[in-house]
Amino acid sequence: MTTTTSELRTAETVRLVDYLAGELARAGVTHVFGVGGANIEDVYDAVHRGGAVRGVVAKHEFSAVTMADGYARTTRRLGVVAATSGGGAMNLVPGLAEAYASRVPVLALVGQPPTGQAGHGAFQDSSGKAGSLDAREVFAPVSRFCARVDDADSLTELLPRAVSAAQADPRGPAVLLLPKDVQQARIQVPARDTAPAPGGLATASAARLDTAAVSTVSGALRRAGRVLVIAGEDVAAADAREDLAELARCLGAWVAVTPDAKDVFDNRDPRFAGVAGVMGHANVEDCLRRADLCLLVGTRLPLLARGGLDQALAGTEVVSLGPEPPFVAATALGGNLRDALRAVTLRLPSHPRPCPPHAGPLPAPMPGPLFQTRERTVPHAQAVAAVEAALPQDAHVFVDAGNAGASAIHLLPAPRHGRFVVAVGMGGMGYTFGAGIGAALATGRRTYVLAGDGAFFMHGMEVHTAVEYDAPVTFVVFNNNAHGMCALREEFLQGGVRSDDLFARSDLAAGVAAAFPSLEATGAADAAQLRTALLRGNAGRGPSFVAVACDPREIPPFLPFQSFTEATNSKEGSDERGVVHVG
Repeated sequence: MTTTTSELRTAETVRLVDYLAGELARAGVTHVFGVGGANIEDVYDAVHRGGAVRGVVAKHEFSAVTMADGYARTTRRLGVVAATSGGGAMNLVPGLAEAYASRVPVLALVGQPPTGQAGHGAFQDSSGKAGSLDAREVFAPVSRFCARVDDADSLTELLPRAVSAAQADPRGPAVLLLPKDVQQARIQVPARDTAPAPGGLATASAARLDTAAVSTVSGALRRAGRVLVIAGEDVAAADAREDLAELARCLGAWVAVTPDAKDVFDNRDPRFAGVAGVMGHANVEDCLRRADLCLLVGTRLPLLARGGLDQALAGTEVVSLGPEPPFVAATALGGNLRDALRAVTLRLPSHPRPCPPHAGPLPAPMPGPLFQTRERTVPHAQAVAAVEAALPQDAHVFVDAGNAGASAIHLLPAPRHGRFVVAVGMGGMGYTFGAGIGAALATGRRTYVLAGDGAFFMHGMEVHTAVEYDAPVTFVVFNNNAHGMCALREEFLQGGVRSDDLFARSDLAAGVAAAFPSLEATGAADAAQLRTALLRGNAGRGPSFVAVACDPREIPPFLPFQSFTEATNSKEGSDERGVVHVG
């Protein structure tokens, strides 16, 4: 009897980790991010031996997850992170929580002690046996799918399920717990007749759109005169920017974006109304009050995106397109966002409407700092203008939390051909350092990380990873020697600033330059120096670092602070607070 090729493939056995690495490569995964350790070393060995997937070693597991997150957001492919057991595994949780909340497809491969040691006092046992921590109960709340691979042969079924769960709507992390002996076991390679489509080991079939809902939404849009579109991050995740632009053109609509979605619509388009919510532009509220209908596209409109808009929303008809229902009352069309946009656009008149006039995204007035330092500092508006002047239009931008982040969201136009990413799901400080590296390694494009010194002290040593892998990342650290937003909250909401959120002066550029002699590290004391340093970084191949001196008491364009300032000025006639010098 002759043995067929298919039967030979079925009979072949390989290490589980070699099969896993091969499947990731076949799915289009190019990088695995993580931190090594005894209970995950076999995965790294397989990645190294296979050669098709690049292993990237981070300094901390949180940043490794954000690297996978940034990789996924800029490529629309599955991001993969691998970490060992114990503390390494636990460090994954906040990064996975961000990916879960922001609907980012990430696969976490988490090493575990050998199965035979479970429940017998093994080091870092998280099997849940004999009173040990149960890793499944830890990861289940921050994942769409979580499974322990106790039987090596079950991986061929669990891996596609995990990937499918990560990439389905709503997207998010999937977790596979891999005991060390299972990683080393040999399994039979299943027969394959066809290769999977690039971008995933398995893809969920798109749900059919509700025809009645399509008709209802289309009818509401046809009847409406003035329409304000508020677009969110899911437009980028669904690769639906062109579909959004076409719908806006047909409707003659104004288009606003949520704080985490500045790049889903051309910020220089005459229709662009600005950013909605607490870091946004007053023009959005004005357009909403003038609109007959508000169309939500790819956003559930969480509080950060609707801050200051609730009253206007209450008096406006709201329609929503997206895979999940919004947080406000609306007529909703669920399902695949691109399909929904196209289905609705086809039912609109073929002749586009003119866009009504509007003020555009005018920056909010930037009040001076509550307090003044003796140091020479650069106002946020000037620093952001310098970034805008140097930013390549195909670059990616990752903006961290805090005062600097609020200023960048409000003032910096998104690059025309790159991502503008803000992690508002969990809003964790320090997210950008890893995420920017993951994006830069994935795409090869210059990537800007904009963060404060507080975020730098949390996860800024990932600069070392950028240096090691020669990643084209420009780190811009707004150094006000403080947890600035905390200090302002104390002043506005708690009756005075406590000294613990104001730090002794640090020279971050000098410190980074000393730590990494090959890295171009610059301190900028004015906007001209900042722009020059950024242009010099653009001309290089690898990473660069710029620290710009800022005032810890500068009030950012953040609605709660702006409202407090306006109320104070109105009550007192003018801001006659005494100036206190710090530093």
